[in-house]
Amino acid sequence: MTSHQNTQTMKPATAAKKLGVYLEATPAEFQEGVVSRSELSALQADPPQWLQDLRRNGPHPRPVVAAKLGISIAGLARGGITEPLTTEQIEALKQEAPEWLQKERATQAEVRKEAVRIKEKHAENAARAAEQDRNPRS
Repeated sequence: MTSHQNTQTMKPATAAKKLGVYLEATPAEFQEGVVSRSELSALQADPPQWLQDLRRNGPHPRPVVAAKLGISIAGLARGGITEPLTTEQIEALKQEAPEWLQKERATQAEVRKEAVRIKEKHAENAARAAEQDRNPRS
């Protein structure tokens, strides 16, 4: 019995998400086709000019905009940003530093600090448990 290897493909929206680009800004042939895993790998390894331009200038999808601003996606929504932004628009927002952006950045910094604290606490607990396993009390 021979097995046939099926090429795994994904929808353009999934591929765009994995590439970190806004689907509607990609070329029509990308939007209308399907993308195989090997094609995605090739795009990641050696991005064509259109992909380089999109990554550099945008428009960027919300996760990329949020990351570039140093806030969460929910923070974007709370700030009223619902549309994709270009790199130029993101830089302008950073320069303006509206109150909502400053607040969201502070919130995000607290979230990161808390995540580090929890990670350290888990590591301490794991080390303590490992120590107790090595030196059981009789």
